Amino acid sequence: MNKKIILGIAIATALFSSSCKKYLDVNDNPNVARNPDVSQVLPTTEINLASMMGVDMQINGSIWGQFWTQAPLASQYKILEQYSTPASYYDNVWTLFYSSALKNLKYVEQTATTKNFRQYTAISKLLQAYGFQVVTDAWGDVPYSEAGKGDVADGGILNPKYDAQSVIYDGLIKMVDSAIALIDPSDPNPPAGDDLIYGGDMELWMKFANTLKLKLYMRLSEVNPSKAQTGIAAMSQDPTEYIGAGEDAMINFSSTPGNQNPLYSEEVGLGKTQNLVASKTVVDSMNANGDARASALFSTVNGVVVGVQQGNYNTQVSASNPSALVGAFANDANSALAPVKFITSYESLMLLSEASARGWMAGDAQSLFEAAINANFVAYGLDPTDAAAYIAGSNWGKYPTAGSTQDKIKYIITQKWFCMTGNQGFEAWTEWRRTGYPDFFTYSVNSLIGNKFPQRFLYPAGELTRNLNFPGQKQLTDKVWWDIH
Repeated sequence: MNKKIILGIAIATALFSSSCKKYLDVNDNPNVARNPDVSQVLPTTEINLASMMGVDMQINGSIWGQFWTQAPLASQYKILEQYSTPASYYDNVWTLFYSSALKNLKYVEQTATTKNFRQYTAISKLLQAYGFQVVTDAWGDVPYSEAGKGDVADGGILNPKYDAQSVIYDGLIKMVDSAIALIDPSDPNPPAGDDLIYGGDMELWMKFANTLKLKLYMRLSEVNPSKAQTGIAAMSQDPTEYIGAGEDAMINFSSTPGNQNPLYSEEVGLGKTQNLVASKTVVDSMNANGDARASALFSTVNGVVVGVQQGNYNTQVSASNPSALVGAFANDANSALAPVKFITSYESLMLLSEASARGWMAGDAQSLFEAAINANFVAYGLDPTDAAAYIAGSNWGKYPTAGSTQDKIKYIITQKWFCMTGNQGFEAWTEWRRTGYPDFFTYSVNSLIGNKFPQRFLYPAGELTRNLNFPGQKQLTDKVWWDIH
């Protein structure tokens, strides 16, 4: 795997590092690969997405989703706690997606389509759909239909228009459907080790596709429930399979420099300063429920997991660090091994539980809810008996069978939030925006916007100055289209 990562990065970097005109090609760079094979570019696209999700999205989401907070007397992420991020803060992650991940994915899609490598085409479409959903959920209206078309052969569009988020969602569902139509586990030309997520297992990619499509529809639950219900009901008409226990879509990393968890690599670059500590919001809730995951996901202080009040970085207090299991413990080398997770089994099971609780899909919502908890405990090395004890004895582990539909949704989303602690920060924050759960978030002590929460990312500074179709900056408190709370 390490060799594939290194080779893929080297090839794709070389491929897209030059834009010389033909009349300058007399000075061809011998280090620039021409028309590399898709098997050499695919791993780079996946690493691009892992870097995006494992660093910027993870940190931003985990702080605003109240898993982590700025370490006392440290300073790296104060602006996130102050709710005062400047537009330039988002330049890197925007560029990583549009100029790296999307460009590489487009290359894989076009090249694989030309060569009739249908499984590569399917994977590239699914990863584009996944990436675009993350981007539009962060920023709202973004370049979509004209994005990635800067080359002359693709139209030479250097100022892509911004599409409405509702239009983007329609496009993403169609993109997933087109990928599903291509998936064939018997295809003689599937990826293998160059697919760092599933190793070319197209049955797992089919489950990824179905789960992603379910998530796309579920995101519409509040803004357009009839459309969400119709779409999910249509999915239920076929014997559709979704990501299950042990089938998480993720990339594993190693202790080898260059192949380490990207968040840990970021911390190493910052001199291993521990800038991130446990938030009191999640820790107090876990401790109150006797949740064994607390000591797995955070270090202990005198045998106890201790959180800091959100944004209280000016007060010197002892606090727990995120554990190496999530890649955020700067002084634990095991953080290098932590995977970056895209879609997990517990996320998938909670989506199914919510769809069942709403009456949009057949199934036992309580059984799915409890299966998600069990999958989450096992994923972090805890015994199934710990999960069983939690379900039997805690508040948030008990499915409210006699409650209203809204009560059930509240428990499902709040428990999903616990499951995503430290490993799917952006998704957890996004689900909070969609549903309003958990409903016990606290305002940052050092908020510069008063008793308000951030609801979106700011458009990056680069868009303000480079894209003639830029529609104008938003405020952090402006909600995206599907967020009606």
